Amino acid sequence: MTVMPDLPPVRHWHLFCRVIDNFGDIGVCWRLARQLRQQHGQQVTLWVDDLVSFCALCPALDINQAEQQQQGIIIRHWTEDFAPLSPQQTGDVVIEAFACELPDRYIAAMAQRRQAACWINLEYLSAEDWVPGFHLSQSPVHNMSKTFFFPGFVAGTGGLLYEPELALLPQHMAQPLARQAFLAEFGLAETLAGCALQISLFAYENPALEGLLDALAAHPQSVHLLVPAGRISAGLDAWLGEVTAAGNTYRRASLNISVMPFMSQQRYDQLLAMCDLNFVRGEESFVRAQMLGKPMLWHIYRQEDDAHLLKLDAFLQHYLHGTKRFESGDKPSLSSLLMTAFRYWNQAPLAVPFNGSDTHADWCEVLQQLPLWQAHSQAWQQQLLALGDLASNLVHYATDRV
Repeated sequence: MTVMPDLPPVRHWHLFCRVIDNFGDIGVCWRLARQLRQQHGQQVTLWVDDLVSFCALCPALDINQAEQQQQGIIIRHWTEDFAPLSPQQTGDVVIEAFACELPDRYIAAMAQRRQAACWINLEYLSAEDWVPGFHLSQSPVHNMSKTFFFPGFVAGTGGLLYEPELALLPQHMAQPLARQAFLAEFGLAETLAGCALQISLFAYENPALEGLLDALAAHPQSVHLLVPAGRISAGLDAWLGEVTAAGNTYRRASLNISVMPFMSQQRYDQLLAMCDLNFVRGEESFVRAQMLGKPMLWHIYRQEDDAHLLKLDAFLQHYLHGTKRFESGDKPSLSSLLMTAFRYWNQAPLAVPFNGSDTHADWCEVLQQLPLWQAHSQAWQQQLLALGDLASNLVHYATDRV
């Protein structure tokens, strides 16, 4: 257990989470709950509406227990028939994750507390320009005040969710024995650790997948592609011409594709840390790859009216700023190369291949730029570290108010 010196006063934190899709919401909440407990010594209760989905991330969980303790955290099943509770049973700090809306009975009990709780709505991550202006804004609710807490990539936001020791993981996973042990744990040949490129692929369904796989198969060096089974699996099966299964490896020319089973958050962090390039999706894996200082291509969750593309471009404006110092005069601009790669991977309008039609050459150019991209990723990581981590920023904010 990681314990930091000068711990803040112990408060009772209640986190509410609805499992919406793809484990993203519960993944963030479970990481946050553990960090509040382990790093900051806080008492934490996590209310979750879907214990079955949560069990995939916490296998020791008993889905038939309405209340239990896991890793020092109280887990409570959040049901629709929410039982009445006293004001003393509510949290000193109450986090409503991603606008999940607290139960009416819980709000009523909060309103009767002698000392007002610190009520926080933890928002989704966004890089849009308006975010700093709304971070820590407040809204009156039933004679109480709810604060909107925004994670973010710039000063004036709540930062990103990561543990202090996370930055050390790439150095550990760069060791051959660590890589071999990781592969062996999943029944994969240890010799795959010797491939020239290690790439992870975690994505939604994507028509751009075929071109990527074609390019990796034609790469002059050996490539090991590690694919957690999921929504991208059908596209992978179609390209291979066979039904894949977790634990197996499939070879096509230079490309070795290993299909990975669902893994714990700790193991997924190790996967990201050992790879030279990570294709990530949603929010959680997107953040982890950045905080590991690794090159990554983000598959953003699709929204109606292409609203997600505005969020993608807003992120890229921050992410690609400052790439010039890592560029070489005899190569295409790293900024323009990555801008097009991100937009192409997300099927953005007008996102044409860099060379007009030669997708192989496009992906080869991206891979050739990996050393510069790696240097940029580490500089970007340092920029994000300067903002402080989300859990610590939440604790500092709440400590002054309860």
